Amino acid sequence: MSNLKYQAGHELKKAALNITAKNYVLNNPVLFNLLLKGARRYIGGQNLAEVIATVKQTNSSGIPVAVEFMGESVASAAEANEATTEFLELIETIKADKLSSFVALDLSHIGLSVSLELAFTNLLQLAEATKNTPIELIISAEGVERTNDVLDIFSKASPLYPQLGITVQAYLHRSMGDLENLINNTQGRIRLVKGAFAAPEDLILQRGDALDARYLQLVELLLINNRKCAIASHHDKIHSAVKELLKLHETPAELYEFEMLYGIQEELLKSLQASGYPCRQYIVYGREWYLYLCNRIAEYPDNLFRFLIDVLKQD
Repeated sequence: MSNLKYQAGHELKKAALNITAKNYVLNNPVLFNLLLKGARRYIGGQNLAEVIATVKQTNSSGIPVAVEFMGESVASAAEANEATTEFLELIETIKADKLSSFVALDLSHIGLSVSLELAFTNLLQLAEATKNTPIELIISAEGVERTNDVLDIFSKASPLYPQLGITVQAYLHRSMGDLENLINNTQGRIRLVKGAFAAPEDLILQRGDALDARYLQLVELLLINNRKCAIASHHDKIHSAVKELLKLHETPAELYEFEMLYGIQEELLKSLQASGYPCRQYIVYGREWYLYLCNRIAEYPDNLFRFLIDVLKQD
């Protein structure tokens, strides 16, 4: 059965990167609305107004958030600039409503798939909008083919903006070296995830004990160097081990937080918060939920059954 789950997860990760399939779903109203019933569990809304309502509800329970306007691999400068405008509106709304929220984004949503220069220019606009505010701007991880470009852009912008952060994927064999370089040469929060994108087998570790061990090595490297970080994992085994590391290194609360995704194991997040650990919920919104949904199910293939129930149940 575990082999079947692995195969299912692997195929879902490949499906997530299938642009033709994504466009078919987005442009077929019947299929879009059917699958949306299953996606709603994991997204904070389809537009800015809806996600702001979700953020306010989450903040009211004492939990800060990070919000991402979903999208990736835009094909034109016009699309990239349109997404940048949406992010600017999100930032201004967070400011105006005094919400406890960071902002996260894919560089390929604001131009990386068009040119490095466009992505960098648009990133600087957003960094300027969050400068000297409590809003951190976190660059999300993307496919392995974009890792160098993502890290290069962050490294170039980081000296100018201390509120700018980056995401590192533990499953990549290169990540230990990348993390050491980031610690030595950049500033800002480092968000550590296990990694969800399909990638060549020789470049990654599959989920399991070896990846868990590597994830904890990377967490400890961050803690030893007093680097502000986000521990983005839903795995209780990881949480328990990190708690021991926090105690061992006497890490102050302002340097770390546990982060979990909206709609997944929310009781666990509330339990961590009730125990006094800094926590944050990661909330996505928009119509481009296809890739996100595929990756969420791929990480835990049992979620496919939950998805089918949500899709098939009567309203």
